[in-house]
Amino acid sequence: MSENPRTFVRFDVLRRIEHILLIVSFSTLALTGLPQKFPTASISIFIVNLLGGIEMLRIIHRAAAVLFMFEAIYHLVDAGYRLYVKREEADMLPGPTDVQDALKAFLYNLGFAKHRPKMGRFNFIEKAEYWAVVWGLLIMAVTGFMLWNPIATTTALPGQAIPAAKVAHGAEAVLAVLAILIWHFYFVHLKKLNLSIFTGRISLEEMEDEHGAELEKLLQDEQKPKIAPETLRKRMAIYFPVATVLSLGLLYGVYRFVTLEQTAITTIPPVENPVEIYAPQTATAAPTQTASPLPAATLPITPPQTSETPAASVPSFTWEEDIAGFVQTSCSMCHDSGDALDLGSYAGVMKANGVVAPGDPENSLLIKKVADGKHPGAFTPEQIELLTAWINAGAPEKAP
Repeated sequence: MSENPRTFVRFDVLRRIEHILLIVSFSTLALTGLPQKFPTASISIFIVNLLGGIEMLRIIHRAAAVLFMFEAIYHLVDAGYRLYVKREEADMLPGPTDVQDALKAFLYNLGFAKHRPKMGRFNFIEKAEYWAVVWGLLIMAVTGFMLWNPIATTTALPGQAIPAAKVAHGAEAVLAVLAILIWHFYFVHLKKLNLSIFTGRISLEEMEDEHGAELEKLLQDEQKPKIAPETLRKRMAIYFPVATVLSLGLLYGVYRFVTLEQTAITTIPPVENPVEIYAPQTATAAPTQTASPLPAATLPITPPQTSETPAASVPSFTWEEDIAGFVQTSCSMCHDSGDALDLGSYAGVMKANGVVAPGDPENSLLIKKVADGKHPGAFTPEQIELLTAWINAGAPEKAP
């Protein structure tokens, strides 16, 4: 029981710091993730431009994801220490009492019960939120790995797993954000302004309303039996090596998660050796007449040039060889086979009205949309030049 009978200790310093880091990582993930799910919304375009473009947005998103994973590892190790070494009660595990409390609270809210149920240190609402975070972490980690490492994923799973992961990742993100804004904010900040996660203390009134059973224990001032120093040392001697190995294994897993491949990190591949799109040939001087020319009969006969004579060889560009790579990389994240505008395939590009006008790059939306550099799926100047040359050539799919 605290010295002030009107307040009680709710969270220690480490748990409050952990919660602040959770707020930072989750908010950053939401702020940088939802614009990628809804790329055409005005607010999404504003956020992308504000943060320096889609490339920087994705870097920030991945940095927040790594922070979230580090925090999850710490939470797991800390929970193990509290449960095994200190033998604290596993008060976040749901049980039959939570079902009874939920039913009693439901009846009380409808007016069929006179009193609210007396709940423990964490009530059924808080437990539901906690395990929703755990569930969301697992879903986002698995689908995030698949999107971050698509080539490694498709060595074990069919290609359809990548768009499926994209749908699941985005849907879980929307669900998580709505749960925080509607569920968590209501019960914690709107119903009653509960600041205990920041101050570490909770008022007597809040304890009576939300944690009546826990309040009764505190008022009884029951002293928990202290752990003998020798017993504590034995438990730590067992736990610390196990926790160290577990932590190192999980940290290595995060390292592999981040560095396994780079295919999904860079939206537009860097051009180290730009290809010269058009290089006009210089006319070669005619050879000097020799002193002893060949007999006229042996001279090769050059046919006259006509309109049907093939012109000199000029570079030709095709969708398969030159265009598909960077268009699919830059555009298919937002415009894939699941959208009305499919820029992930040649058929989808040519099917969309006005996206590519063969022979007329100036009226091709694919170039007009990215010309000013403000569209999220930006092209480099070299790629725009290559795209223009391809459209001028009639936008062929493959070499004849």
